[in-house]
Amino acid sequence: MAFRRRNKSYPFFSQEFLIQNHADIVFSLVIFILIGLMFEATAKTAILFIQPQYNITTLSQEGEVTTYQYGWKDCATILFYFFITLILHAVVQEYLLDKVNRRLHLSKSKNTKFNESGQLCVFHLVSSVWSFYILITEGYLLHPSSLWENYPHTHLRFQVKLFYLTQLAYWLHALPELYFQKVRKEEIPRQLQYISLYLLHISAAYLLNLSRVGLVLVFLQYVSELGFHIARLLYFTDESHQKMFDLWAVSFVFTRMATLTLMFLAVGFGLARAENQGLDLEMGVDHVFRCTMFGK
Repeated sequence: MAFRRRNKSYPFFSQEFLIQNHADIVFSLVIFILIGLMFEATAKTAILFIQPQYNITTLSQEGEVTTYQYGWKDCATILFYFFITLILHAVVQEYLLDKVNRRLHLSKSKNTKFNESGQLCVFHLVSSVWSFYILITEGYLLHPSSLWENYPHTHLRFQVKLFYLTQLAYWLHALPELYFQKVRKEEIPRQLQYISLYLLHISAAYLLNLSRVGLVLVFLQYVSELGFHIARLLYFTDESHQKMFDLWAVSFVFTRMATLTLMFLAVGFGLARAENQGLDLEMGVDHVFRCTMFGK
């Protein structure tokens, strides 16, 4: 399966060969993991990469409810979706962005920014719709107090945990893509900065049991970023299209105001009233959860 047109063949294990064929190599690894599901001896190991771990089933009035916690096994799942995002990145680049680039005849610097905005536009659109769907189905928008009530939120729904794992996988995949896409040296510090910030904040929300507040903040941020990258794509296609930047500026102010309001309510008002304000690193988050829920 070829994701990129081969204008020239390169020696095996050379730098150019790796860059040109990295999506095919990763695709082979994904197939290898999926094949592992077919055999009893390897199925238990292969499932660690595909399915979120640390599930807990409890009985409620609605029947059996399955929730998830986090742990070291999540690294295997993140690795698998890291491979998936590398493949999807190559697909979007080859079958969408490269075709548009050939028609626009952009300069090298504009071409790099166009590819960046194109990839992020697709990602932010999917993530915005997905996070909004979670907020609606979980009832966080209709009941804002649920964002901080009963903190810490150590038990996650399947779709919430999968969302966070794929988010971490995407931003981790952005690091090697700087090499695969041959990003200019002067652009690397800027991109490393925002990639690191996304990884830091999403990891903090996931590991500190702030998944509900984090979902709303991620949704607001992605909606704002989506508007910016759409505006930049339209600008590259026709430099007279600058009104979208004005619309993005308005949405940027709105999302920042909403973010500040949410942080004041959730952190300053909601979480500040939690019964247990400490974190016992030796006992772990389960100990904190029990202390908060049962007043021990």
